[in-house]
Amino acid sequence: MPYGYHGKILRVNLTTGELAIETPDESFYREYMGGSALGLYYLLKEMPAGVDTLGPDNVMVVSLSVLTGAPISGQSRMTINAKSPLTGAIGDSQSGGFWPAEMKRAGFDAIIIKGASASPVYLWLHDGEAELRDATHLWGRVTGEAEALIREELSDPKIEVAQIGPAGENLVRFAAVINMSNRANGRTGMGAVMGAKQLKAIAVRGREVPSIAHPDRLKALHKLGMPNYKSNPDVNGLGEYGTAGSVLPQQWAGGLPTRNYAIGVFDGAEAISGERMADTILIKRDTCYACIVRCKRVVEVDTHPATDGERQVTDHKYVERTYGGPEYETLATFGAYCGIDDLAAIAKANELCNAYGMDTISCGATVAFAFECFERGILSSADTGGLELTWGNATAMVELTRQIAHREGLGAQRSVVAVKGSEIPAHMPQVKASMGLIYAVNPFGADHQSSEHDPFYEAGAGTLYHERLAEIGLADYTPSGVLDENKVRFTLVTQYAYSILDTLNLCQFDWGPAWQLYGPGPMVEMVRAVTGWEDVTLEELMRLGARRVNLLRAFNTREGFTREHDTLPPRIVEDALADGPTAGTTFSREVLETALDTYYRLAGWDVETGNPTRATLESLGLGWVAGQLGL
Repeated sequence: MPYGYHGKILRVNLTTGELAIETPDESFYREYMGGSALGLYYLLKEMPAGVDTLGPDNVMVVSLSVLTGAPISGQSRMTINAKSPLTGAIGDSQSGGFWPAEMKRAGFDAIIIKGASASPVYLWLHDGEAELRDATHLWGRVTGEAEALIREELSDPKIEVAQIGPAGENLVRFAAVINMSNRANGRTGMGAVMGAKQLKAIAVRGREVPSIAHPDRLKALHKLGMPNYKSNPDVNGLGEYGTAGSVLPQQWAGGLPTRNYAIGVFDGAEAISGERMADTILIKRDTCYACIVRCKRVVEVDTHPATDGERQVTDHKYVERTYGGPEYETLATFGAYCGIDDLAAIAKANELCNAYGMDTISCGATVAFAFECFERGILSSADTGGLELTWGNATAMVELTRQIAHREGLGAQRSVVAVKGSEIPAHMPQVKASMGLIYAVNPFGADHQSSEHDPFYEAGAGTLYHERLAEIGLADYTPSGVLDENKVRFTLVTQYAYSILDTLNLCQFDWGPAWQLYGPGPMVEMVRAVTGWEDVTLEELMRLGARRVNLLRAFNTREGFTREHDTLPPRIVEDALADGPTAGTTFSREVLETALDTYYRLAGWDVETGNPTRATLESLGLGWVAGQLGL
């Protein structure tokens, strides 16, 4: 019998309404395990190159892993893969919450979705059964409303719903899939893919809990969590302030992107910090299934203006607790990127993104780009419908966010501070050198969670970070700001390590290579305890991580992507930062090109094209992919 998984993958054809169940054998689960690796297997096998991202031939895969739903912190995550409407490259997106664990209880390990419905529908999974139901009455509803209506219709308040909002229905290219009305599969436009298919939601509920091979060993691992949490200041701080706790450290380092990435410091940083949030609008720390960290924020703003002494903080409308609270990236993109220090306004923008179903990084960066265009005279109030898009104008920022969801006004504008069409997150390559490399090479666009960040490698010997990284072969360390061969190796090796997490669908705050609640060794033990695969090793998992990275890259190769797409925008490689401790800093294009040569060589890829070789693919058991690429 399988442990940790059901051995059942649901196939959905939205064009015909046909539902079928596939039952792969154990060797398939051992080879791919879940997440992106499993999703990419089906995309490469069953979707031809060159399909229209918003057409019925785009295949979407929603996948759990062999660990999802186990009673331990950090396992309740899911991955969605499809061809991205934002980039034209691979779409890859993860989220947490309670939905992933509940889908596992509903009896399925993954869902393969093809075709497009003639009218809005939602998918209902429960106790090993599946059905498509009419969603016409849900179309146009924001996420909180639609979730409540589905629960009422199916007479169960514990149903979990992953869905699109009006932004996905309107095919906004960075539309997200939202569960719990505040957990987002963001970044690569998976919400627009669902919108094009007229798939409003996937509702799940069940009691089919997979067996655990060694429950006592898993329980012992779980008990290590609380002592680790209390003794680890990084994880403890994450619980207290969420990712919002990064605002001030980034400010102090000169790495808080401000005014559309022109500056690395923001005068209003303290006003939008995690500490300020905790003291003012935070009402609750939320969590995901079985997780002790409780890093998620829940905020609320009443209808009356809040004040800070004699200074009015906001005149914005009520911010509802249903939609959670802003993460660091959201605070940076809607805050510092736009020169806005109004915490309640940023919380309102976050609420709108979660209600309408949009990625906050892409949306906030798009607003910041529009602000800069206004400053430069490229846009005028005649173009903006009278909105004065001046730095610090919180009212204009909130209104523009609403317009983008409805594709009104400037909704089609996109930020030029992007890679492969995906807006750059709020971690500056001018401060964290390896971020410049990973932004350039990452197959689904600039991403700050596809490798470990420089400070943990630069901390050196005698730290927890050094001990953890040594487990995956990174015993050396490199000074700050350097992108030499050691730092490139660090980028690639930790990319593989993070790739394991996005295959096993593990939270990067609980499981990871350097600072997290658990390290690489306990991760291996968890896989053994849940699945019963006693011969699993860290080396096998690192190979699994490399397999996923190569699958992602192979998909892009089929779509015509090459080394020339692995680049950074002029704002990063040409424009020097203004003000603060990083004033005058830039990220050299020459340094990037040298680093790319080294990265491709270490990855076993062709240095001229930047794409995998047949030998590398075959070494990872992906000879069938090499055949597709004509290698």
